Amino acid sequence: MNGSRKDFSLINRVKTSYVFLICIMIVPTIYSVVMLNLHTQQYNDIIMNVSLANSINSIARTEIPNELWNIVSGRKTFNEGKQYEMLESISSGMEEMSRQVTDRRSRQELEVAYRTWHTLYRNVSHLGQQIAGGSSVAENEVTLDEIRSITALFSDIIQEFIVREIESAYTTNLSIRNSSIILTVIQVIITFLAVVISVHGFVTASQSIQKPISEMAELSSEIAHGNFTARVTYPGVIELNHLAENLNSMAHQLDVLIRQNIEEQKNLQKAEIKTLQAQITPHFLYNTFDTIIWLAEEDKNEEVIKITRAFSEFLRISLSRGHEWITVRQELEHVRNYLTIQKVRYGDILNYEICADGRLDEFKMLKLSLQPIVENAIYHGIKHKRGRGHLKVSAFFAGQDEKYMTFCVEDDGAGFTKERLEQVRHELSAEIASSENLNSVYGLYNVNKRLSLYYSESHRQQAEGIRIESTPGKGARISFTVPCI
Repeated sequence: MNGSRKDFSLINRVKTSYVFLICIMIVPTIYSVVMLNLHTQQYNDIIMNVSLANSINSIARTEIPNELWNIVSGRKTFNEGKQYEMLESISSGMEEMSRQVTDRRSRQELEVAYRTWHTLYRNVSHLGQQIAGGSSVAENEVTLDEIRSITALFSDIIQEFIVREIESAYTTNLSIRNSSIILTVIQVIITFLAVVISVHGFVTASQSIQKPISEMAELSSEIAHGNFTARVTYPGVIELNHLAENLNSMAHQLDVLIRQNIEEQKNLQKAEIKTLQAQITPHFLYNTFDTIIWLAEEDKNEEVIKITRAFSEFLRISLSRGHEWITVRQELEHVRNYLTIQKVRYGDILNYEICADGRLDEFKMLKLSLQPIVENAIYHGIKHKRGRGHLKVSAFFAGQDEKYMTFCVEDDGAGFTKERLEQVRHELSAEIASSENLNSVYGLYNVNKRLSLYYSESHRQQAEGIRIESTPGKGARISFTVPCI
Protein backbone atom coordinates (compact mmCIF):
# COMPACT_ATOMS: atom_id res chain seq x y z
CA MET A 1 0.00 0.00 0.00
CA ASN A 2 1.04 3.61 -0.53
CA GLY A 3 1.92 4.85 2.92
CA SER A 4 1.96 8.52 1.87
CA ARG A 5 -1.72 8.47 0.91
CA LYS A 6 -4.46 8.21 3.49
CA ASP A 7 -6.79 5.46 2.33
CA PHE A 8 -10.47 5.58 3.15
CA SER A 9 -13.23 2.99 3.35
CA LEU A 10 -15.98 3.46 0.79
CA ILE A 11 -18.35 1.34 2.87
CA ASN A 12 -17.77 3.47 5.96
CA ARG A 13 -18.26 6.65 3.97
CA VAL A 14 -21.54 5.41 2.48
CA LYS A 15 -22.62 4.10 5.88
CA THR A 16 -21.93 7.48 7.46
CA SER A 17 -23.98 9.25 4.77
CA TYR A 18 -26.89 6.86 5.25
CA VAL A 19 -26.79 7.21 9.03
CA PHE A 20 -26.80 11.00 8.72
CA LEU A 21 -29.70 10.89 6.25
CA ILE A 22 -31.67 8.56 8.51
CA CYS A 23 -31.05 10.79 11.52
CA ILE A 24 -32.20 13.97 9.83
CA MET A 25 -35.22 12.16 8.38
CA ILE A 26 -36.19 11.01 11.86
CA VAL A 27 -36.24 14.61 13.19
CA PRO A 28 -39.50 15.73 11.51
CA THR A 29 -41.11 12.40 12.31
CA ILE A 30 -40.32 12.71 15.99
CA TYR A 31 -41.36 16.37 16.00
CA SER A 32 -44.67 15.67 14.26
CA VAL A 33 -45.47 12.70 16.52
CA VAL A 34 -44.72 14.67 19.69
CA MET A 35 -46.71 17.72 18.58
CA LEU A 36 -49.59 15.58 17.34
CA ASN A 37 -49.84 13.77 20.66
CA LEU A 38 -49.58 17.04 22.59
CA HIS A 39 -52.23 18.84 20.57
CA THR A 40 -54.49 15.81 20.49
CA GLN A 41 -54.34 15.59 24.27
CA GLN A 42 -55.07 19.31 24.57
CA TYR A 43 -58.07 19.01 22.26
CA ASN A 44 -59.37 15.99 24.14
CA ASP A 45 -59.07 17.81 27.46
CA ILE A 46 -60.84 20.89 26.10
CA ILE A 47 -63.67 18.86 24.58
CA MET A 48 -64.03 16.86 27.78
CA ASN A 49 -64.14 20.04 29.89
CA VAL A 50 -66.69 21.73 27.64
CA SER A 51 -68.86 18.61 27.68
CA LEU A 52 -68.69 18.35 31.48
CA ALA A 53 -69.32 22.09 31.84
CA ASN A 54 -72.46 21.90 29.71
CA SER A 55 -73.70 18.93 31.72
CA ILE A 56 -73.02 20.71 35.04
CA ASN A 57 -74.61 23.91 33.75
CA SER A 58 -77.81 22.05 32.83
CA ILE A 59 -78.00 20.41 36.26
CA ALA A 60 -77.35 23.65 38.13
CA ARG A 61 -79.57 25.98 36.08
CA THR A 62 -82.57 23.71 35.48
CA GLU A 63 -82.64 20.41 37.27
CA ILE A 64 -81.84 21.57 40.83
CA PRO A 65 -84.40 24.45 40.85
CA ASN A 66 -87.06 22.15 39.41
CA GLU A 67 -86.31 19.48 41.98
CA LEU A 68 -86.50 21.99 44.85
CA TRP A 69 -89.76 23.48 43.49
CA ASN A 70 -91.32 20.01 43.60
CA ILE A 71 -90.29 19.79 47.25
CA VAL A 72 -91.57 23.31 48.15
CA SER A 73 -94.86 22.75 46.34
CA GLY A 74 -95.42 19.57 48.34
CA ARG A 75 -95.08 17.09 45.46
CA LYS A 76 -92.09 15.47 47.21
CA THR A 77 -90.65 15.49 50.64
CA PHE A 78 -87.18 16.91 51.15
CA ASN A 79 -85.78 13.46 51.86
CA GLU A 80 -87.35 12.07 48.68
CA GLY A 81 -85.67 14.70 46.52
CA LYS A 82 -82.42 14.11 44.58
CA GLN A 83 -80.97 17.55 45.15
CA TYR A 84 -77.90 16.28 47.02
CA GLU A 85 -77.12 13.71 44.29
CA MET A 86 -77.25 16.53 41.75
CA LEU A 87 -74.93 18.65 43.88
CA GLU A 88 -72.46 15.76 44.21
CA SER A 89 -72.61 15.23 40.42
CA ILE A 90 -71.71 18.90 39.94
CA SER A 91 -68.86 18.59 42.44
CA SER A 92 -67.45 15.48 40.76
CA GLY A 93 -67.61 17.16 37.35
CA MET A 94 -65.71 20.20 38.59
CA GLU A 95 -63.02 18.00 40.15
CA GLU A 96 -62.61 16.18 36.84
CA MET A 97 -62.32 19.50 34.98
CA SER A 98 -59.79 20.83 37.46
CA ARG A 99 -57.51 17.86 36.77
CA GLN A 100 -57.60 18.46 33.01
CA VAL A 101 -57.62 22.23 32.76
CA THR A 102 -54.31 23.90 31.88
CA ASP A 103 -55.35 27.51 31.18
CA ARG A 104 -54.77 29.83 34.16
CA ARG A 105 -57.94 31.88 33.63
CA SER A 106 -60.06 28.76 33.25
CA ARG A 107 -58.67 27.48 36.53
CA GLN A 108 -59.63 30.78 38.19
CA GLU A 109 -63.18 30.43 36.85
CA LEU A 110 -63.34 26.93 38.34
CA GLU A 111 -62.24 28.25 41.73
CA VAL A 112 -65.05 30.85 41.67
CA ALA A 113 -67.48 28.11 40.61
CA TYR A 114 -66.32 25.99 43.59
CA ARG A 115 -67.10 28.80 46.01
CA THR A 116 -70.51 29.38 44.41
CA TRP A 117 -71.23 25.67 44.65
CA HIS A 118 -70.50 25.72 48.39
CA THR A 119 -72.95 28.65 48.79
CA LEU A 120 -75.53 26.72 46.80
CA TYR A 121 -74.97 23.68 48.97
CA ARG A 122 -75.48 25.70 52.17
CA ASN A 123 -78.69 27.26 50.88
CA VAL A 124 -80.13 23.90 49.85
CA SER A 125 -79.32 22.57 53.33
CA HIS A 126 -80.92 25.67 54.86
CA LEU A 127 -84.09 25.02 52.84
CA GLY A 128 -84.20 21.51 54.20
CA GLN A 129 -83.87 22.79 57.75
CA GLN A 130 -86.72 25.27 57.16
CA ILE A 131 -89.00 22.58 55.82
CA ALA A 132 -88.12 20.33 58.73
CA GLY A 133 -88.88 23.21 61.15
CA GLY A 134 -92.38 23.67 59.71
CA SER A 135 -91.77 26.98 57.89
CA SER A 136 -94.46 28.42 55.71
CA VAL A 137 -94.63 28.06 51.96
CA ALA A 138 -93.90 31.75 51.52
CA GLU A 139 -90.70 31.49 53.54
CA ASN A 140 -89.64 28.45 51.55
CA GLU A 141 -90.33 30.26 48.24
CA VAL A 142 -88.09 33.12 49.35
CA THR A 143 -85.26 30.68 50.08
CA LEU A 144 -85.91 28.94 46.74
CA ASP A 145 -85.61 32.27 44.92
CA GLU A 146 -82.23 32.82 46.55
CA ILE A 147 -81.19 29.36 45.41
CA ARG A 148 -82.31 30.17 41.87
CA SER A 149 -80.22 33.33 41.96
CA ILE A 150 -77.19 31.28 43.07
CA THR A 151 -77.71 28.66 40.35
CA ALA A 152 -78.02 31.44 37.77
CA LEU A 153 -74.72 32.90 39.02
CA PHE A 154 -73.14 29.45 38.94
CA SER A 155 -74.41 28.96 35.38
CA ASP A 156 -72.90 32.28 34.31
CA ILE A 157 -69.55 31.26 35.81
CA ILE A 158 -69.63 27.90 33.98
CA GLN A 159 -70.53 29.70 30.75
CA GLU A 160 -67.50 31.91 31.25
CA PHE A 161 -65.40 28.78 31.84
CA ILE A 162 -66.69 27.34 28.54
CA VAL A 163 -65.71 30.57 26.78
CA ARG A 164 -62.20 30.30 28.27
CA GLU A 165 -61.89 26.70 27.05
CA ILE A 166 -63.03 27.70 23.58
CA GLU A 167 -60.32 30.36 23.59
CA SER A 168 -57.84 27.66 24.63
CA ALA A 169 -58.99 25.55 21.69
CA TYR A 170 -58.32 28.52 19.39
CA THR A 171 -54.86 28.93 20.92
CA THR A 172 -54.21 25.22 20.39
CA ASN A 173 -55.30 25.58 16.77
CA LEU A 174 -52.81 28.42 16.30
CA SER A 175 -50.10 26.24 17.84
CA ILE A 176 -50.94 23.45 15.39
CA ARG A 177 -50.71 25.86 12.48
CA ASN A 178 -47.35 27.17 13.71
CA SER A 179 -46.11 23.61 14.19
CA SER A 180 -47.15 22.81 10.63
CA ILE A 181 -45.19 25.78 9.35
CA ILE A 182 -42.15 24.78 11.40
CA LEU A 183 -42.46 21.17 10.21
CA THR A 184 -42.68 22.35 6.59
CA VAL A 185 -39.53 24.45 7.00
CA ILE A 186 -37.73 21.51 8.61
CA GLN A 187 -38.76 19.19 5.77
CA VAL A 188 -37.57 21.71 3.15
CA ILE A 189 -34.21 21.98 4.92
CA ILE A 190 -33.93 18.19 5.25
CA THR A 191 -34.83 17.70 1.59
CA PHE A 192 -32.15 20.19 0.61
CA LEU A 193 -29.58 18.46 2.82
CA ALA A 194 -30.58 15.04 1.47
CA VAL A 195 -30.13 16.25 -2.11
CA VAL A 196 -26.73 17.78 -1.29
CA ILE A 197 -25.55 14.64 0.52
CA SER A 198 -26.85 12.37 -2.26
CA VAL A 199 -25.14 14.40 -4.98
CA HIS A 200 -21.92 14.54 -2.98
CA GLY A 201 -22.09 10.79 -2.33
CA PHE A 202 -22.72 10.06 -6.00
CA VAL A 203 -19.82 12.23 -7.13
CA THR A 204 -17.51 10.75 -4.49
CA ALA A 205 -18.49 7.17 -5.32
CA SER A 206 -18.09 7.81 -9.04
CA GLN A 207 -14.65 9.33 -8.61
CA SER A 208 -13.57 6.61 -6.17
CA ILE A 209 -14.87 3.65 -8.18
CA GLN A 210 -15.05 4.49 -11.87
CA LYS A 211 -11.36 5.21 -12.46
CA PRO A 212 -10.02 2.23 -10.42
CA ILE A 213 -12.53 -0.13 -12.06
CA SER A 214 -11.49 1.11 -15.50
CA GLU A 215 -7.82 0.53 -14.64
CA MET A 216 -8.59 -2.97 -13.32
CA ALA A 217 -10.60 -3.75 -16.47
CA GLU A 218 -7.63 -2.63 -18.53
CA LEU A 219 -5.36 -4.85 -16.43
CA SER A 220 -7.63 -7.86 -16.97
CA SER A 221 -7.57 -7.14 -20.72
CA GLU A 222 -3.77 -7.02 -20.64
CA ILE A 223 -3.69 -10.35 -18.79
CA ALA A 224 -6.16 -11.85 -21.29
CA HIS A 225 -3.77 -10.85 -24.10
CA GLY A 226 -0.84 -12.50 -22.35
CA ASN A 227 0.83 -9.49 -20.74
CA PHE A 228 1.44 -10.87 -17.24
CA THR A 229 3.87 -8.10 -16.33
CA ALA A 230 1.09 -5.47 -16.25
CA ARG A 231 0.15 -4.09 -12.83
CA VAL A 232 -2.50 -1.73 -11.46
CA THR A 233 -1.86 1.07 -8.95
CA TYR A 234 -3.69 1.10 -5.63
CA PRO A 235 -6.79 3.38 -5.83
CA GLY A 236 -6.71 4.53 -2.20
CA VAL A 237 -10.06 2.89 -1.39
CA ILE A 238 -9.67 0.16 1.21
CA GLU A 239 -12.18 -2.18 -0.44
CA LEU A 240 -10.66 -1.73 -3.89
CA ASN A 241 -7.09 -1.87 -2.58
CA HIS A 242 -7.59 -5.55 -1.74
CA LEU A 243 -9.00 -6.20 -5.22
CA ALA A 244 -6.08 -4.40 -6.86
CA GLU A 245 -3.63 -6.34 -4.70
CA ASN A 246 -5.31 -9.64 -5.64
CA LEU A 247 -5.26 -8.77 -9.35
CA ASN A 248 -1.56 -7.91 -9.18
CA SER A 249 -0.90 -11.10 -7.26
CA MET A 250 -2.92 -13.10 -9.78
CA ALA A 251 -0.96 -11.64 -12.68
CA HIS A 252 2.29 -12.49 -10.91
CA GLN A 253 1.14 -16.01 -10.09
CA LEU A 254 -0.02 -16.59 -13.67
CA ASP A 255 3.35 -15.43 -14.93
CA VAL A 256 5.13 -17.80 -12.53
CA LEU A 257 2.79 -20.72 -13.28
CA ILE A 258 3.10 -20.34 -17.04
CA ARG A 259 6.87 -20.25 -16.78
CA GLN A 260 6.78 -23.32 -14.55
CA ASN A 261 4.38 -25.05 -16.94
CA ILE A 262 6.68 -24.37 -19.87
CA GLU A 263 9.60 -25.76 -17.91
CA GLU A 264 7.59 -28.81 -16.82
CA GLN A 265 6.52 -29.47 -20.40
CA LYS A 266 10.15 -29.38 -21.47
CA ASN A 267 11.09 -31.75 -18.66
CA LEU A 268 8.13 -33.97 -19.53
CA GLN A 269 9.18 -34.24 -23.15
CA LYS A 270 12.72 -35.03 -22.07
CA ALA A 271 11.46 -37.68 -19.65
CA GLU A 272 9.24 -39.29 -22.29
CA ILE A 273 12.02 -39.39 -24.85
CA LYS A 274 14.52 -40.76 -22.35
CA THR A 275 12.03 -43.39 -21.16
CA LEU A 276 11.39 -44.58 -24.69
CA GLN A 277 15.12 -44.50 -25.46
CA ALA A 278 15.83 -46.42 -22.27
CA GLN A 279 13.39 -49.14 -23.29
CA ILE A 280 14.45 -49.46 -26.92
CA THR A 281 18.22 -49.09 -26.61
CA PRO A 282 20.51 -50.45 -29.32
CA HIS A 283 21.91 -52.83 -26.75
CA PHE A 284 18.47 -54.28 -26.04
CA LEU A 285 17.69 -54.52 -29.77
CA TYR A 286 21.01 -56.20 -30.58
CA ASN A 287 20.62 -58.72 -27.78
CA THR A 288 17.07 -59.52 -28.82
CA PHE A 289 17.98 -59.97 -32.49
CA ASP A 290 21.04 -62.05 -31.53
CA THR A 291 18.80 -64.24 -29.45
CA ILE A 292 16.38 -64.70 -32.34
CA ILE A 293 19.27 -65.58 -34.71
CA TRP A 294 20.72 -68.00 -32.19
CA LEU A 295 17.37 -69.74 -31.72
CA ALA A 296 16.87 -69.97 -35.48
CA GLU A 297 20.31 -71.53 -35.93
CA GLU A 298 19.36 -74.07 -33.27
CA ASP A 299 16.14 -74.82 -35.19
CA LYS A 300 14.04 -73.77 -32.20
CA ASN A 301 11.22 -72.46 -34.30
CA GLU A 302 8.65 -72.29 -31.50
CA GLU A 303 10.98 -70.19 -29.38
CA VAL A 304 11.71 -67.97 -32.41
CA ILE A 305 8.00 -67.43 -32.96
CA LYS A 306 7.43 -66.82 -29.24
CA ILE A 307 10.19 -64.26 -28.81
CA THR A 308 9.42 -62.55 -32.13
CA ARG A 309 5.73 -62.21 -31.23
CA ALA A 310 6.67 -60.92 -27.78
CA PHE A 311 9.12 -58.40 -29.28
CA SER A 312 6.51 -57.22 -31.80
CA GLU A 313 3.90 -56.69 -29.08
CA PHE A 314 6.54 -55.00 -26.93
CA LEU A 315 7.26 -52.44 -29.66
CA ARG A 316 3.57 -51.94 -30.49
CA ILE A 317 2.62 -51.08 -26.92
CA SER A 318 5.77 -48.96 -26.45
CA LEU A 319 4.76 -46.77 -29.36
CA SER A 320 0.94 -47.14 -29.00
CA ARG A 321 0.36 -44.56 -31.74
CA GLY A 322 1.58 -41.72 -29.55
CA HIS A 323 -1.06 -42.25 -26.83
CA GLU A 324 0.12 -41.47 -23.32
CA TRP A 325 -2.55 -43.52 -21.51
CA ILE A 326 -3.21 -47.24 -21.90
CA THR A 327 -5.19 -49.76 -19.88
CA VAL A 328 -3.70 -51.63 -16.94
CA ARG A 329 -4.15 -54.84 -18.93
CA GLN A 330 -2.05 -53.44 -21.80
CA GLU A 331 0.67 -52.22 -19.41
CA LEU A 332 0.89 -55.65 -17.75
CA GLU A 333 0.94 -57.30 -21.19
CA HIS A 334 3.82 -55.01 -22.14
CA VAL A 335 5.76 -56.14 -19.05
CA ARG A 336 4.91 -59.78 -19.81
CA ASN A 337 6.33 -59.44 -23.35
CA TYR A 338 9.49 -57.86 -21.97
CA LEU A 339 9.93 -60.64 -19.40
CA THR A 340 9.30 -63.27 -22.10
CA ILE A 341 12.20 -61.87 -24.10
CA GLN A 342 14.46 -61.67 -21.03
CA LYS A 343 13.48 -65.17 -19.92
CA VAL A 344 14.65 -66.61 -23.22
CA ARG A 345 17.92 -64.71 -22.90
CA TYR A 346 18.71 -65.55 -19.27
CA GLY A 347 17.19 -68.98 -19.16
CA ASP A 348 17.08 -70.64 -15.75
CA ILE A 349 18.47 -67.74 -13.75
CA LEU A 350 15.18 -65.80 -14.12
CA ASN A 351 11.74 -66.80 -12.96
CA TYR A 352 8.85 -64.37 -12.83
CA GLU A 353 5.15 -64.12 -12.05
CA ILE A 354 2.52 -61.43 -12.67
CA CYS A 355 -0.32 -61.19 -10.15
CA ALA A 356 -3.03 -58.60 -10.81
CA ASP A 357 -6.58 -57.98 -9.68
CA GLY A 358 -8.70 -58.54 -12.77
CA ARG A 359 -10.98 -55.65 -11.84
CA LEU A 360 -8.14 -53.26 -12.67
CA ASP A 361 -7.84 -54.34 -16.32
CA GLU A 362 -9.82 -51.53 -17.92
CA PHE A 363 -8.59 -48.66 -15.74
CA LYS A 364 -6.29 -46.18 -17.48
CA MET A 365 -2.70 -45.57 -16.44
CA LEU A 366 0.38 -43.77 -17.74
CA LYS A 367 2.09 -46.06 -20.24
CA LEU A 368 5.69 -47.32 -19.83
CA SER A 369 5.52 -47.02 -16.03
CA LEU A 370 6.32 -50.62 -15.05
CA GLN A 371 8.88 -51.85 -17.61
CA PRO A 372 11.73 -49.52 -16.47
CA ILE A 373 11.21 -50.72 -12.88
CA VAL A 374 11.26 -54.39 -14.03
CA GLU A 375 14.39 -53.74 -16.06
CA ASN A 376 16.04 -52.14 -13.02
CA ALA A 377 15.15 -55.21 -10.91
CA ILE A 378 16.76 -57.55 -13.46
CA TYR A 379 19.97 -55.63 -14.17
CA HIS A 380 20.64 -54.30 -10.65
CA GLY A 381 19.13 -57.09 -8.60
CA ILE A 382 18.85 -60.55 -10.07
CA LYS A 383 21.98 -60.36 -12.32
CA HIS A 384 24.10 -59.65 -9.23
CA LYS A 385 22.76 -62.67 -7.38
CA ARG A 386 24.24 -66.12 -7.51
CA GLY A 387 21.81 -68.75 -8.66
CA ARG A 388 18.18 -68.50 -9.72
CA GLY A 389 16.33 -65.23 -9.20
CA HIS A 390 12.63 -64.63 -8.82
CA LEU A 391 10.73 -61.50 -9.87
CA LYS A 392 7.10 -60.71 -9.04
CA VAL A 393 4.94 -57.98 -10.58
CA SER A 394 1.63 -57.27 -8.79
CA ALA A 395 -1.26 -54.82 -9.16
CA PHE A 396 -4.02 -54.32 -6.58
CA PHE A 397 -6.43 -51.74 -5.14
CA ALA A 398 -5.07 -49.39 -2.47
CA GLY A 399 -7.36 -48.57 0.44
CA GLN A 400 -10.83 -49.72 1.33
CA ASP A 401 -12.56 -47.18 -0.91
CA GLU A 402 -10.78 -48.67 -3.97
CA LYS A 403 -10.17 -45.26 -5.53
CA TYR A 404 -6.43 -45.86 -5.98
CA MET A 405 -4.32 -48.70 -7.31
CA THR A 406 -0.80 -49.80 -6.38
CA PHE A 407 1.77 -51.43 -8.67
CA CYS A 408 4.67 -53.33 -7.13
CA VAL A 409 7.83 -55.01 -8.49
CA GLU A 410 9.60 -57.35 -6.05
CA ASP A 411 12.81 -59.33 -6.56
CA ASP A 412 15.04 -61.52 -4.40
CA GLY A 413 18.26 -60.22 -5.91
CA ALA A 414 21.24 -58.43 -4.37
CA GLY A 415 19.19 -55.51 -3.05
CA PHE A 416 20.53 -52.07 -2.10
CA THR A 417 23.13 -51.29 0.49
CA LYS A 418 22.07 -48.70 3.05
CA GLU A 419 24.29 -46.05 1.49
CA ARG A 420 23.17 -46.84 -2.06
CA LEU A 421 19.48 -46.81 -1.01
CA GLU A 422 19.84 -43.35 0.53
CA GLN A 423 21.62 -42.11 -2.60
CA VAL A 424 18.89 -43.44 -4.94
CA ARG A 425 16.10 -42.01 -2.79
CA HIS A 426 17.83 -38.64 -2.77
CA GLU A 427 18.25 -38.65 -6.55
CA LEU A 428 14.59 -39.54 -7.05
CA SER A 429 13.31 -36.84 -4.68
CA ALA A 430 15.74 -34.07 -5.69
CA GLU A 431 14.88 -31.50 -8.38
CA ILE A 432 17.70 -32.40 -10.79
CA ALA A 433 17.79 -30.29 -13.92
CA SER A 434 19.11 -33.04 -16.19
CA SER A 435 18.86 -36.81 -15.88
CA GLU A 436 22.44 -37.05 -17.16
CA ASN A 437 23.50 -36.03 -13.65
CA LEU A 438 21.94 -39.19 -12.20
CA ASN A 439 23.97 -42.15 -11.10
CA SER A 440 22.48 -45.12 -13.05
CA VAL A 441 18.80 -44.61 -12.09
CA TYR A 442 17.62 -43.05 -15.37
CA GLY A 443 14.66 -45.39 -15.71
CA LEU A 444 13.43 -44.95 -12.14
CA TYR A 445 13.92 -41.18 -12.27
CA ASN A 446 12.05 -40.81 -15.55
CA VAL A 447 9.13 -42.89 -14.30
CA ASN A 448 9.01 -40.92 -11.07
CA LYS A 449 9.17 -37.61 -12.95
CA ARG A 450 6.39 -38.61 -15.35
CA LEU A 451 4.15 -39.73 -12.50
CA SER A 452 4.66 -36.36 -10.85
CA LEU A 453 4.01 -34.39 -14.04
CA TYR A 454 1.01 -36.30 -15.37
CA TYR A 455 -1.11 -36.74 -12.26
CA SER A 456 -2.91 -33.60 -11.12
CA GLU A 457 -2.38 -31.74 -7.84
CA SER A 458 -5.63 -33.19 -6.44
CA HIS A 459 -4.07 -36.68 -6.52
CA ARG A 460 -0.54 -35.81 -5.40
CA GLN A 461 -1.02 -37.04 -1.81
CA GLN A 462 -1.97 -40.53 -3.00
CA ALA A 463 0.09 -40.53 -6.22
CA GLU A 464 3.23 -40.57 -4.11
CA GLY A 465 5.73 -41.48 -6.80
CA ILE A 466 8.14 -44.34 -6.50
CA ARG A 467 8.73 -45.94 -3.07
CA ILE A 468 11.77 -48.19 -2.51
CA GLU A 469 12.17 -50.80 0.23
CA SER A 470 15.23 -53.03 0.31
CA THR A 471 17.31 -55.37 2.48
CA PRO A 472 20.91 -55.96 1.34
CA GLY A 473 21.31 -59.52 0.00
CA LYS A 474 17.56 -60.29 0.14
CA GLY A 475 16.12 -58.18 -2.64
CA ALA A 476 14.09 -55.02 -3.14
CA ARG A 477 10.47 -53.89 -3.43
CA ILE A 478 9.65 -50.91 -5.66
CA SER A 479 6.08 -49.60 -5.86
CA PHE A 480 3.94 -46.60 -6.72
CA THR A 481 0.27 -45.66 -6.22
CA VAL A 482 -1.94 -43.75 -8.66
CA PRO A 483 -5.67 -42.92 -8.81
CA CYS A 484 -8.12 -45.17 -10.62
CA ILE A 485 -9.08 -43.40 -13.83
